[in-house]
Amino acid sequence: MGEISRVAVLGAGVIGASWTALFLASGRDVAVYDPAPDAETKVRNYIEAAWPSLRALGLTGSTAPGEVSFEKTAAEASSQADFIQENVPERLPIKHAIYGEIEPVLSKTAIVSSSTSGLTLEALQEGWQNPANFVLGHPFNPPHLIPLVEMTANERTDPAALDATEAFYEAIGKITIRIKKGMPGHVANRLQAAVWREAVFMAIEGVASVEDIDKAMWAGPGLRWAAMGPTMLFHLGAGDGGLQAFCDHFKDTFNGWWDGLGDPRLDEAVIGKLVAGMNEQARGRSPRELSDERDRMLVALQAAARSVRDQDVD
Repeated sequence: MGEISRVAVLGAGVIGASWTALFLASGRDVAVYDPAPDAETKVRNYIEAAWPSLRALGLTGSTAPGEVSFEKTAAEASSQADFIQENVPERLPIKHAIYGEIEPVLSKTAIVSSSTSGLTLEALQEGWQNPANFVLGHPFNPPHLIPLVEMTANERTDPAALDATEAFYEAIGKITIRIKKGMPGHVANRLQAAVWREAVFMAIEGVASVEDIDKAMWAGPGLRWAAMGPTMLFHLGAGDGGLQAFCDHFKDTFNGWWDGLGDPRLDEAVIGKLVAGMNEQARGRSPRELSDERDRMLVALQAAARSVRDQDVD
């Protein structure tokens, strides 16, 4: 696998636009394809809005920003690319059609990575004649701010393609994990789903308000989880005895909590209760205003964490 200097982004919704901004910040040229008539305007506006955050995170680097172009077809966008990030809608017929269009024009070393959040690698591979250079590279939204990428490959994947994809992602500031066994939702979304399920259950049971349940997360374990994962934190929770001592002490407690976790379903009544609680919590602020606040906090948190990690390395 050669140097990755030209990137294609297929599908330029929120995920695709965010990827585009990040790729440009790293100095790569990006060819974008999206059939929406207003795609170019939306992507350019997104890049402009994202650029201050990219600069604050140090992701614009020392190289000049890459150039962005907008192509009329997926094949045109992909034909000269070293790396293609696919973000088209989560429907297999659409993805398979895109793969069938671009496969004949790809260079032999070009890598295609899908941002899919819910489809399996095996199902996606059915759209390829030869899926050796096709991997799953699921980002966390928004990709230009959240560093995680979940990567999946299997026996039909060229190991060199997976290694090259990981190296490329890490070169542009991402943090990667390799999923060894495919499951719906991958890893991070399953963790999110488990936490939110209990949050929903406590809200409909009247344990606390939607706002206070959210507050319990961001003011409590959420802060710790931004630093380390749950298993590592529990390893630290029993002093020198580590995780073994923690489990010895709290196994019955956790088994009891797990037995009592809820199993809610998002029916109309539950959704209505959650929406009402969210409207109270938002206090008239629009999703755009709340997103801007979220992004500022994400930049500040990552900048602080990076400073600590850099000191540890030094």
